[in-house]
Amino acid sequence: MAERMLQFVSLPQEMPEKRAASERREDFGEIYRAFAVDHAERQASRCSQCGVPFCSVHCPLGNNIPDWLKLTAENRLEEAYRLSSATNTFPEICGRICPQDRLCEGNCVIQKDFESVTIGAVEKFITETAFDQGWVKPRMPSRERAQSVGVVGAGPAGLAAAEWLRALGYQVHVYDRHDRIGGLMVYGIPSFKLEKHVLARRHELLEAQGIVFHLSTPIGEGEGGLSFEALREKHDAVFLGTGVYRSREVSVPGSGLGGVVQALDFLTASNRRGYHETPGDDAVLHARGKHVVVIGGGDTAMDCVRTSIRQGAEKVTCLYRRDRANMPGSVQEVENAEEEGVNFAWLAGPEAFLGDGSVSGVRAHKMRLSLPDASGRQSVEAVPESSFVIEADLVIKALGFDPEDLPGDWNAPELAVTKWGTLKVTPGRFETSVPGVFAGGDIVRGASLVVWAIRDGREAAAEMHQFLSGAESMTSDHAAQAVAAE
Repeated sequence: MAERMLQFVSLPQEMPEKRAASERREDFGEIYRAFAVDHAERQASRCSQCGVPFCSVHCPLGNNIPDWLKLTAENRLEEAYRLSSATNTFPEICGRICPQDRLCEGNCVIQKDFESVTIGAVEKFITETAFDQGWVKPRMPSRERAQSVGVVGAGPAGLAAAEWLRALGYQVHVYDRHDRIGGLMVYGIPSFKLEKHVLARRHELLEAQGIVFHLSTPIGEGEGGLSFEALREKHDAVFLGTGVYRSREVSVPGSGLGGVVQALDFLTASNRRGYHETPGDDAVLHARGKHVVVIGGGDTAMDCVRTSIRQGAEKVTCLYRRDRANMPGSVQEVENAEEEGVNFAWLAGPEAFLGDGSVSGVRAHKMRLSLPDASGRQSVEAVPESSFVIEADLVIKALGFDPEDLPGDWNAPELAVTKWGTLKVTPGRFETSVPGVFAGGDIVRGASLVVWAIRDGREAAAEMHQFLSGAESMTSDHAAQAVAAE
């Protein structure tokens, strides 16, 4: 049905209906309504079916995007879902939180004059339809293997590795220090971007597949934990997908004042309230009635400012040392935040946090950008005598995350790390300095995207299968073929 495609010349780009800012400020529900079937079909039909699909090339998972767009346009939705889930362990998550404007949609060949195909929204539509129709089933192994695999971390990398290894028949056990699966997706990402029932639904599928979860079980010598040595003794191979949780600091006077908090503490407390739990220091970690200043310009900062709005903050300001064009966060997230009432102080850096015991303001100075360096990145410098003060009862530091000291925390000095503290692995093989111990995701590449973590988990699973079975070297595509052949 070729006539169904290439409709970008006559059909404009449309996203699913976005709830009004005045409405979405009042709750934590996702901000986009669902596509109707005919709407999704029309948007999918805008695909040009180009010979070199840059959307797939720039997707870390290599998703077969033009093919499942064509199937969607032809209302062959079950086939579209089968194709989309063949390369993506969690399409319902990527369709919601991937920065499509920087990946697939940002590289769509029709974008320049006609705007890109709404790939993420169609992906979400396909997967939600599949769940509604009962097409989503756990990938059961065709035969069981006696070998056991331990996976540390129930974030996207660990879950992807676990799902692939279980499909190959291994006995898979997942360990996580938190009480729910998802890693930063469950406690670090607000529900208005990823509603938590989506993760709970996937948890049920993974358990039905036969994966065993050991939640509230940290690795290390602490109470209720399992030592790294004991973990290795229990399993024939281990995958480490712990992510990065150590918050970066800003070294300015007043950092120890009350009301100056880390982004992850603030977001975790908010997400726990969504589970009807009362976190400790509830008043400190709640924005109701406060003047909130968020330091940073990434997606975590956008999560904090938009959460503060929903909690009833009096005023919310994002303080970022570069300009709008150099924001590392999603352009769409910045637009959503502005619609919801967030103020942005561009080209401004914190100089000190003011207050007596508790924070009362942020003294900042104006910044200016220098000429680009060899990489094209512009450095920033403070403008002399440009200080100004922003009132603040709550300051949230959203400056990114670094890896924790796993060798020290786990009493595992044999676990080699890079100068950045990430785990060293053999390139392309994902094996650490400890034989039989593999790693992937943020703990290897540094703070990154969910979609890259899924890819690492998938490809590490292929290498672990080679290690455990003695098979020939396998790419992730070969791993998929092995699953299909089992």
